[in-house]
Amino acid sequence: MFNFLKSLFSPAPSVDLSEVIARKPFLVDVRTPGEFASGHPKGSVNIPLDKVAANLSKFKGKKDIVVFCRSGNRSSQAKSILESHGVSNVTDAGPWQNVAGYTG
Repeated sequence: MFNFLKSLFSPAPSVDLSEVIARKPFLVDVRTPGEFASGHPKGSVNIPLDKVAANLSKFKGKKDIVVFCRSGNRSSQAKSILESHGVSNVTDAGPWQNVAGYTG
């Protein structure tokens, strides 16, 4: 029982974002269009969180997907939405600046 509870409250294993970015993933900013316009990582596309489920076709067939937002809250939700629809290889990068540091 303790291990079950521990798994629920333990942070997910960290991913080396630099390795994922080096594989040229599909970079998806899930912030609003206004937030995206104020600055975003090079090569990223804007699919706001409330539009992710309606745009599943854009994610299908992508080998690696990186989602991000302002603080990490919306990107976490986006990852859950995608995974619940069978989209795998999704990395939640948290704040967009984490990704911008690797994309130049």
